[in-house]
Amino acid sequence: MTPPIKELLPRLTPVLKNRHEKVQEQSIDLVGRIADRGASFVPAREWMRICFELLEMLKAHKKAIRRAAVNTFGYIAKAIGPQDVLVTLLNNLKVQERQNRVCTTVAIAIVAETCAPFTVLPALMNEYRTPELNVQNGVLKALSFMFEYIGEMGKDYIYAVAPLLEDALMDRDLVHRQTAAAVCSHIALGVAGLGCEDAITHLLNYVWPNIFEVSPHLVNGVMGAIDGCRLALGPCVVMSYTLQGLFHPARKVRETYWKVYNNLYIGAQDSLVAFYPALEDDEKNTYRRQELDLVI
Repeated sequence: MTPPIKELLPRLTPVLKNRHEKVQEQSIDLVGRIADRGASFVPAREWMRICFELLEMLKAHKKAIRRAAVNTFGYIAKAIGPQDVLVTLLNNLKVQERQNRVCTTVAIAIVAETCAPFTVLPALMNEYRTPELNVQNGVLKALSFMFEYIGEMGKDYIYAVAPLLEDALMDRDLVHRQTAAAVCSHIALGVAGLGCEDAITHLLNYVWPNIFEVSPHLVNGVMGAIDGCRLALGPCVVMSYTLQGLFHPARKVRETYWKVYNNLYIGAQDSLVAFYPALEDDEKNTYRRQELDLVI
């Protein structure tokens, strides 16, 4: 190919700084293609230089540019190994700008997906020990995206991240709990039917106390996590949590519990029939369902 790829790439890096959005997008795409198909022609140091250039691209206003940059990180990580790329990305979680951090978390998740999660998880979980709000939130968000992307592969990692999620779900910061609930939701949806019920029940016990929160984002996160747990554990388990508050004397408590119950009813109405409490008959009504008492 002329010019050869190892000469073409250094000439592409100034083009990445071009102010025209279409030019940026296409040049990032081209870098991604080269990383995907011809990475061996270019030294690793050059790829690292491009990684630093791509971090700047995460500030772009156009979503397509940010998406192209994030995908290119995945290709580069596949080409030169995840370690160096990961260090660059984890350092970027310390910046103030939210858009930049969110794009970085997506990039970390894509690196985890392309290079297998066990290459990324240790460094990511170690980064959570940094006593800084943005970094910890970034780590949780990266975990959320990662479990969303890897699906049922999550069953191998659920026990590893459980202690971290316990800590996050007990944190005083609302956003921590909200993001951790989103992680629980993605984990539960990924491992449904794969025999991880013990870990999911454990996480549900930490998610459940947050049902009385008033922040709309946190409420959505918690309801999503409970819905995920319904799928992974079956409606019976969530039903047994819900029954205790349906007829509570306080209206606020009743409202919340009925909201959870209604979601349960919408999602698994037919499965609930067998799990309603067995009530004794009275003079007028027959409450017993004899057909459910049959044992073969």
